[in-house]
Amino acid sequence: MSHAFDAASAAAETQTKAEPRVPGLLGTIDRALKRINHVIMLLGGIALVCACLVLSYSVVIRYVLHEPTDWQDEMAVFLIVGATFFSAAAVQSKRGHVAIEALTGLLSPRVNRARLLMADIISFVFVAFFAWKSWTLLHEAWVDGQVSQSSWGPPLWIPYILMAGGMTLLGVQFVLQIAEEILYGAEKAGWANPKIGLGADLNRDTQTQDGQGRPGLTPEGTRPLGDPLANTSSANVTPNTKVTGRHP
Repeated sequence: MSHAFDAASAAAETQTKAEPRVPGLLGTIDRALKRINHVIMLLGGIALVCACLVLSYSVVIRYVLHEPTDWQDEMAVFLIVGATFFSAAAVQSKRGHVAIEALTGLLSPRVNRARLLMADIISFVFVAFFAWKSWTLLHEAWVDGQVSQSSWGPPLWIPYILMAGGMTLLGVQFVLQIAEEILYGAEKAGWANPKIGLGADLNRDTQTQDGQGRPGLTPEGTRPLGDPLANTSSANVTPNTKVTGRHP
């Protein structure tokens, strides 16, 4: 399994490489989404801190001052829902969602590219359906004036609009990355740097001490997609030949 935290842990094992930039209109959209995602991540962090403060306040009020409250749980849920759904696109832009990479090191670069594209298309279909249902629930909650069943009774359009907006933004991110994969290759769609996981470990372990891959066991270097960028933008990408650990 590979998690978002793996990208940070990989920094100590891999050299820093310039992120491949996408030209044209897609590049403009990509950079605009990155700015939006950066702001959303900051707001999401603030929302999580606020949720912690709200729950801590409720504990103090209830068990120290013996004054129960009826709004803290739903307030915390709303904050967490907003942070979770709106940050999904930012995590996807960095390919940080949980992924199973057991087959990455066993498949050829060509098959891996097709597999990643198919996974993105299937994910987009699911996200599009989720976003559509969220907008439907939002419309019903707004028109019917639906409120929560609790004594506080906040309107239900609040969590629904957070879900709908977050899934819509995630869907846009998937569309952008699918277009980048089709037009420019998977490396330009966020797959340039391999994640830490079973697939990446297999690729790394099949290298010899001098950094040369063993024929038939590994693609080019430690990249499960090969290294097509080395031929097109070698000035901006430094080949990674660092090998950690001992090898027979």
